[in-house]
Amino acid sequence: MQKPRSGWAYRFELWVTPRRHWLDRIHVIMFFGFAVLTIVPLFLPIPISRSEHFWNNFALFANFVIWGLWFPLVFVSVIFTGRSWCGVLCPLGAASEWANRVGLKRPVPRWVSWRGTPIVSFVVITILAQTVGARDYATGIAEVFGLTFAAAAVLGFVYGPGRSARAWCRHMCPIGLMLGVFSRIGAVQFLPKRPKPGGDAYTEKGICPTMIDINRKHESRHCIECFRCVNPEARGGLRLAFRRPGREVAQIRDHNPNAAEVWFLFLATGLALGGFLWLVLPQYGVLRTMIGTWAIDHGWYWIGTSGPSWLMVVHPAARETFVWLDFFMICGFMLACAAVLTLLLSIATAISSWLAGRLGGDLAWRQRFVELAYAYMPVAMVSLVIGLGGRLFSAFVEVGVSGWIIESIKIGLFGLSVAWSLALSRRLLARQGLSGRRCFAAALPTVAGIGLIGLAWSPALFGIAL
Repeated sequence: MQKPRSGWAYRFELWVTPRRHWLDRIHVIMFFGFAVLTIVPLFLPIPISRSEHFWNNFALFANFVIWGLWFPLVFVSVIFTGRSWCGVLCPLGAASEWANRVGLKRPVPRWVSWRGTPIVSFVVITILAQTVGARDYATGIAEVFGLTFAAAAVLGFVYGPGRSARAWCRHMCPIGLMLGVFSRIGAVQFLPKRPKPGGDAYTEKGICPTMIDINRKHESRHCIECFRCVNPEARGGLRLAFRRPGREVAQIRDHNPNAAEVWFLFLATGLALGGFLWLVLPQYGVLRTMIGTWAIDHGWYWIGTSGPSWLMVVHPAARETFVWLDFFMICGFMLACAAVLTLLLSIATAISSWLAGRLGGDLAWRQRFVELAYAYMPVAMVSLVIGLGGRLFSAFVEVGVSGWIIESIKIGLFGLSVAWSLALSRRLLARQGLSGRRCFAAALPTVAGIGLIGLAWSPALFGIAL
């Protein structure tokens, strides 16, 4: 006989369940809200006067809402509410679901369900956002969000044989993948009331829009918290539960750890780092000059001409126009940063895994590697928020907040993330059977990897040039 439930999670289920029909209304509101923020600034002049701020210019206000509020806060929210953005608020996921309701409902092909597909999607969208100036210009924002919206709708219309399936959210959304990975450290989870053995499973026949076999659910990554599978009075389905943040990562071997997540975590951190550093490093300008001079000396004059505006920044009114040299330099620099940081973090994790094995840790080397890589999650997420959420901190400066206060906030947040990553590393090694000095020795390479992330992000975190 099932034990009666009580507590805050159960009360929240009782409140949410009869109000699930509100979700469509919320999605419509969010759709029109994002449409206003991305479309209206297209018809406004580019703000170039120093007297214009986000409180007196709508184009700057829209930019602030998207990059100063939405972007950093949606990542922070996963710690407290998991992927609630995806299931409750996201207009892209809603568009994919709406299209699926009237679409072809074809089975999801392998090229879509391949674990590397969302990584490729993330790389393409992140680099495109840099080359078209999505952080600065309304046309860039409209292009990036317009393309992802169209892709979500088309994918939803064609693929997903279930009832209102979200193949986009499960397989291809670049933001959804990042939120899903970081949701593992969140304080919210949904657990099956009648769990089945065998680990996580994928199904296109169930009620879940992201195609989770709900009775075999063990991980948080793909759950968008739509509450479609939650009924507090039913014996089956899922139930809401609260947990200590980071618990799933600390016990990752019980929650379907996989190498694809690890590579994404490393690559995404490096790619985002490259997207920040090319803007602030003087070494980038020196390298650009060297390569441009070499190309001109060899007769490649086309590299100094501007390309199409849908591929790169072309804004003469703002005195900023990219040429093909800029396009290839930005793409190459970001990819190089992703590759180098991935390599260095992989080496640090590999050494930790090897040491753990030599000191008595269980599992095979590859399994230890995958487990220990999850320790980087907190420091990677916070560095991304601080590094790429610069619009939020610049807004603080505009309203008169002292620079030392802002720097103190950044350093404090980063310090907390470092402590959290170190604690996760210790708990992961303890799960592998290490303690005391053996645990300390095996954790040292991971400590070096965490320090490397801090050093790489130092221009954003501490205002220190590399």
